[in-house]
Amino acid sequence: MRIQVTKGGPYLVSGGIPLSRQTIGADADGGSETWIAGAPLPHQEKYALCRCGESSSKPYCDGTHARIDFDGTETASRESYSQMAALFDGPELGLTDAEHLCAFGRFCDPNGQVWSQVAQTDDPDVRATFTRQVGNCPAGRLVAWDKTTGMALEPDLPKSIGLIEDPVEQCSGPLWVRGGIAITAADGFEYEVRNRVTLCRCGASRNKPFCDGSHAQIKFHD
Repeated sequence: MRIQVTKGGPYLVSGGIPLSRQTIGADADGGSETWIAGAPLPHQEKYALCRCGESSSKPYCDGTHARIDFDGTETASRESYSQMAALFDGPELGLTDAEHLCAFGRFCDPNGQVWSQVAQTDDPDVRATFTRQVGNCPAGRLVAWDKTTGMALEPDLPKSIGLIEDPVEQCSGPLWVRGGIAITAADGFEYEVRNRVTLCRCGASRNKPFCDGSHAQIKFHD
């Protein structure tokens, strides 16, 4: 299973990676609370997903990138997650935060925000809420760590791609690459394989190929 970024073109997906819609479910106050899985979308062993945001066959590529001369230059850092992330320490758990990866999923905000919760992770209820919220971050910007074992507390995600929908912001979000799928840059560079990654599909990110939340600003719709 692999995703190949092409120069000025789509993402070429190989290995029959499952594709489905994943909607951000909100609480009564509009806070991101849970993921709502949609039905699988039809796909083949190999398929191309739109990267410019202008295809009339979204989420699939229809060649529009060539007509509009899409600039898909990859500008994202090639450092590892550990090199980018800041550490927030707590009594039972730690939190690492690579802010540059933020895809504006907002699962970090409810219940007083995860950066405040980490200091209370010796409380079992806070610990459970904190772990759930951090694990729901689609970009993997946030990672919870067990200080006793030194292990990351990662959600068990199937190898798949989710098409994020965000009803609160009234827009479509990025591609949610789940379960540790290899992503190769247009020049052949192998990005670090992570359990949770978000790839831009609106064409407006300034952190290509990764999402930077621009879809919410431009109100991108699939």
